[in-house]
Amino acid sequence: MLKSVDLSLLPLPAAPLLPLPPGEGRGEGIATRTTLTRPSSKARGLFTALATLLLTTPALANDLGRPATPAEIAAWDIDIRPDGQGLPEGGGTPADGEPIYNDRCASCHGVFGEGEGRWPVLTGGDGTLQDDRPVKTIGSYWPYASTVWDYIHRAMPFGDAQSLSDDEVYALTAYVLYMNDIIDDEDFELTRETFGEIEMPNEGGFIADERPDTMTLAKGEPCMSDCTDGPVKITMRAAVLDVTPQTEATTDEGETVMVAAAAPAFDAGLAEKGKKVFKKCGACHQVGEKAKNRTGPLLNGVIGKEAGAVEKFRYSKAMKKAAAEGLIWNAETLGWYLEAPRTYMKGTKMSFKGLSDEDDRAAVIEYLKQFE
Repeated sequence: MLKSVDLSLLPLPAAPLLPLPPGEGRGEGIATRTTLTRPSSKARGLFTALATLLLTTPALANDLGRPATPAEIAAWDIDIRPDGQGLPEGGGTPADGEPIYNDRCASCHGVFGEGEGRWPVLTGGDGTLQDDRPVKTIGSYWPYASTVWDYIHRAMPFGDAQSLSDDEVYALTAYVLYMNDIIDDEDFELTRETFGEIEMPNEGGFIADERPDTMTLAKGEPCMSDCTDGPVKITMRAAVLDVTPQTEATTDEGETVMVAAAAPAFDAGLAEKGKKVFKKCGACHQVGEKAKNRTGPLLNGVIGKEAGAVEKFRYSKAMKKAAAEGLIWNAETLGWYLEAPRTYMKGTKMSFKGLSDEDDRAAVIEYLKQFE
């Protein structure tokens, strides 16, 4: 009979059924669901074979290893389940987590979670999972807050994993959720008891994968040709922006059609004046080839663009609402916004009081037109 086993001789236990972090895998098709895969049958077979060998070999059974200590078992038993089972005592608020984040996380993930260089983005991506290039972040993609806690505790900060106390992990988890507008109170204390109050936006996008290993053939031979009763029809377009101004024109045959309207001529002199006025904006916004998001988003191509559309920038709830309602930045709407941002859009994060001079507003808008 097997008395003890040296844990170092056993293969690593199968990973729990957890979704992949952002950046792993692809979202395909019209749904945003992601499957949670089990260990392969080959891996399970190898583990079973090794266990059988240990149990049926007398020499190994009598002399191999020693019982695992409670400390060794505890070091392995650190996974957190979606229902919060496994969470330790402790707690933290977004306000507690902000200084920890700035000190231990911002150098890689950015002050606003936008990601520095090629480090992972933590915030934003709302409503992009069905796009050709979905932005998978904690806020847009991850299904459970427990996965955030588990990942931070298990693997962060990069290069110094498992150096954070339980309270620090709670505080960081709360702050990351706060940056994604999942928690809206900076004094909300995230604890084992309050974890159940957190509902992630994409929780319904994950399902357990119960299909057999040969998933392609699970329901019989796949159809490879003549799979529809009639000709294939396009029933829906991925996006209809309708942002190109149009006007009527008459063909040689006398038919009236809609064509793109001619763009007004670019006023280089007015743009040069706008360059000087833009210095008032330059503390928060950048334009040009090397422009990056700062306190405010970069403004390349802003004319004719949907509001709140710059990738990796964390917009206010007011701007997100305006974007959802179809706001497009053109000379008219941008002029209204620049005149008095906080009057035009209640709740905007833009602290600039505005440009009261109409000529200054026209000049800045003309200046921005040249940056695509």
